Amino acid sequence: MDDMAIAAKTSYQPQRFTAFSIIEQARQGVGAQRVDQLTALLGLSLKEMAQILQIAERTLHRLRREGRLDNLSSERLLLLENLTAHGLEVFDDRADALANWLRYPLRELNGQALLQLLNTISGFGLVDDVLTRIEHGVYS
Repeated sequence: MDDMAIAAKTSYQPQRFTAFSIIEQARQGVGAQRVDQLTALLGLSLKEMAQILQIAERTLHRLRREGRLDNLSSERLLLLENLTAHGLEVFDDRADALANWLRYPLRELNGQALLQLLNTISGFGLVDDVLTRIEHGVYS
């Protein structure tokens, strides 16, 4: 991990947003530095992030150079940021535990890793539901 990624991982604190705030920010486009911050925090590769954002990896590289994501990628990134903020609350601010949990296959999700579900909007909801159940002590 390079020095920038380490700095991003240690200083970045994702926020939770309301649905309306996500819509407003997505329309404006989110700064691409947030891609790097979330990627570092969750230990994701750029290929994995591109899959979550539903764009080609080359497009992600270009958008990072340009400094701003388009509306659809911005919305997905904000949803991931919301999910990450919720996950950090559940896992006591342990980004490593959250990152590992996202890669763990769950039987209740047909043996899929949670990370694999984040390529759909519905998948974000499912993963957030699982976090909520953990938060409230409901494990089945």
